[in-house]
Order: sequence, then structure tokens, then C-alpha cells
Amino acid sequence: MRRTLNLNDFHIFVQAVESGGFAAAARRLGIPKSTVSKRVAELEDRLGVRLIQRTSRSFTLTDVGLDFHEHARAAVMEAEAAESVVRRRLAEPSGVVKITTSVPTAQFHLAERLPRLARAYPKLHVQLHATDRFVDLIQEGFDIAVRSHFAPLPGSGLVQRQLAVEPIILVASPDYLAQRGKPRQPDDLSEHEGLLTSPKATTWRLHHRTGDVARVMPRACMSADESLVLLNAAVAGLGVVCLPESMAREAVETGRLLRVLPAWTAGTVTTTILTPHRRGQLPAVRAVIDFLCERVDEARKPSS
Repeated sequence: MRRTLNLNDFHIFVQAVESGGFAAAARRLGIPKSTVSKRVAELEDRLGVRLIQRTSRSFTLTDVGLDFHEHARAAVMEAEAAESVVRRRLAEPSGVVKITTSVPTAQFHLAERLPRLARAYPKLHVQLHATDRFVDLIQEGFDIAVRSHFAPLPGSGLVQRQLAVEPIILVASPDYLAQRGKPRQPDDLSEHEGLLTSPKATTWRLHHRTGDVARVMPRACMSADESLVLLNAAVAGLGVVCLPESMAREAVETGRLLRVLPAWTAGTVTTTILTPHRRGQLPAVRAVIDFLCERVDEARKPSS
């Protein structure tokens, strides 16, 4: 059976050779001389060859020892270089971080934040892949997934960190409400045009802040499985739409949309960050996750 070589013995051997003896190597390494002598002897035993001819007065390399020293020195240097790479990565977030998310989440959660992230960590290279298909993080080599969902995510072995939980609000354009009237209660929505997420999603389940629940069926005038299309349709005055608050926020703040039944919501949507594992995460991955979560926390703080 082949004996396993110890890289630490390579290091001690190289130090012994380059220091000119065991005593000098022991002083450089901060270990007893007997330990240096013993480790070099064990290395020779594993290799089955004499590397150093040593007496009380001489310390010389054998021919094979000369060749071995050249390669052992290169191996030690490569190991130190490998360690240095890791330490640099641990010292400062850097390198490539691959993120996958859906198109709406990319547009409404990440589009504004990622440029700020790039400025905060100039040595990071974020690669964002926006797609509405399911992506297997481990199989496809992604570091992070950002997913928005209405129900709890199934167990998958992935580490989950909640980014945001936000209400789904009802909105419509000022022109539409001026022409059709503003709903005063959920039942009024049955007389209004509804912008739906699919032809089958004809019923809205609304929740009042007091805990009351109402089911309503608006008149279906359009359906789309793309949030930005529904947002633009509402701004154009086609009807009432249910959207996550973050997606409608800018249009509401600028007056292009108005809240409808502000005491009611159509449930909530959760945005979650997923990573393949918790242990051994590079600072680059942790920095991205922490940055995104900090930005959400800052957005929640009331302005003074």
C-alpha cells in the first residue's frame, strides 16, 4: 500500500535544506531540533530513499535529494500561494457571485440594488441570470437564488433567508376611477374590470386589516402572467389590478396609480434568498446576502 506524504514534512525538509541544517531550521520554525530531524527521517522512510547525508560535521543532499528538493520547494510555494488566495478572499469580498431570479424579482427587487452593491464592493463581479423557469442552484452552479412566492417553499436542503414579506395591494389609475367610480367595499369590485394573472384566476380573496375575508369576482378584461404587463395595463386605465406593494410603489408615489380599498389586501408575497449551503460560504456570497437584506431593512425605516 502506497504511503501518504505529508505536505508539512515537505515544508520542514525545505527549511532544513535552505537553512543549512536541522538546528537552524528548528530556530526558523520555532520547533525543537529533534522534531525537525524526526520529521525528515519519517519523510525519507515513506519515500524509501536517503535525501540527506548527515554526520555531526556535514549536511549534504544526495543526488535524489537535490531533485526532490527542487520539486518539494515548488510544492510548498504552490501550497502557500493557494492559501494566500483563500486568505485574500476571506479578507475582502471579491470574485464572481452568480445569482438567479425571476424576471419580475430582477426588475423590482434587484435592478436598483445591484448597482449600489457594485459600488460598495468593487472587487465583486455579480452575474445575474433572470428567468421564469425553475433553476437548480447546485446542478447549474449558482451561489444565490432570489425567489418570490405566495406559499412556503418546499424543503430542499437549501439554506433560506427571508428578504421581505409585503402585502399585495389593489390599484387602478386615476382616470379609470374617475370614470367608473371608486369601490367602497369589496362587493363593488364585481362591477369593475379586473386585470388577472391567468384566465383561471377569476376570484380575488381579500383580507381586511381586522381579519375579515371577502371573495370577489371582477369582470375579467385582460390576463397576463407577467407583472409588468399588468402594471402598465393598470396605468393605461384598463382596470383594477392586484400587485405586490413594491411593484406598484413608484406608480403610486407618482400618482399614476391610486390605492383601491386601502384597508384590504389580496394576501402577501414573500421574497426569499436561497443558498446551497451555510458552511464555507465565501465572504463574497455573504456580502451580497447581507447587502440585499440591509437595503430592505433601510427601506422599511420611516423617514424622519
